[in-house]
Amino acid sequence: MGQSKSTKVIGGIMLALTIVFCIMPFVSMFSAAIQPQGSTPEGIQFTAHPQWHNFVDAWKMANITPLLLNSMLLVVVVVPSVVILCSLGGYAFAHLSVPCKGLIYFLFLIGLTIPFETLVTPLYYEISDMGILNTRLALMLPLIGLNIPFGIVWMRSCFEQMPRDLIEAASIDGAGHFRTFVSVQLPLALPALSSLGILTFLATWNQFLLAVVLEDDPNKRTMAGALQSFVGQYQTDVVLLNAGALLIMAPTMILFIILQRYFIRAMLAGSVKG
Repeated sequence: MGQSKSTKVIGGIMLALTIVFCIMPFVSMFSAAIQPQGSTPEGIQFTAHPQWHNFVDAWKMANITPLLLNSMLLVVVVVPSVVILCSLGGYAFAHLSVPCKGLIYFLFLIGLTIPFETLVTPLYYEISDMGILNTRLALMLPLIGLNIPFGIVWMRSCFEQMPRDLIEAASIDGAGHFRTFVSVQLPLALPALSSLGILTFLATWNQFLLAVVLEDDPNKRTMAGALQSFVGQYQTDVVLLNAGALLIMAPTMILFIILQRYFIRAMLAGSVKG
């Protein structure tokens, strides 16, 4: 049944309003980033003489080059680790007879309900006692652990939705659990795996609090931690802060633009049956 003209018009208006609300923060940040340094931008104001060098100054002031490399290394370690561990754990919870499986899975669910901020102080003392404070492991290990509860629940739901007939057919053909997991389940779980990877990438790349708390050396922090460079004890340069924030957001925005089709497909996978 086709939609009426009024329904299409209302839908178009709502879509346009949604787009405006989504892009307005970026427009505001961009307009502030090209203002003269030291000024205090109010609202959205575009100057006749945009200060494009603010982006270069922000890059140099925060020394972003080593921070970019730190973030890339962090992502390269954290994202594959989370995807591999959560795919194995999700399959185990979905199809294997694990002792106390229900209790263990319940603990993962509890992990989703704990506010992240409440874990920062215990994490600091634990990382300090382990002797890895101010090292790259100080960020890698907590970020892997913090992303696992969601990943386990996500992948378990994915594997449980797969047809049981495929598993039974693989078992009849003599395939064990590992062969079934690698040859049958994983290829079908690629949309969920890609979605988990993208979400983990975003959470890792944008992590600010842990980068500031667990890394005292500014050169060992991530790009998100570079925002601290623009905040002084008595004064904050709002212009450079916005320019730096846009530079930090640029990689995630570019990644989403390139992979948006796959991201949306992964998020919708399993939402419609048949």
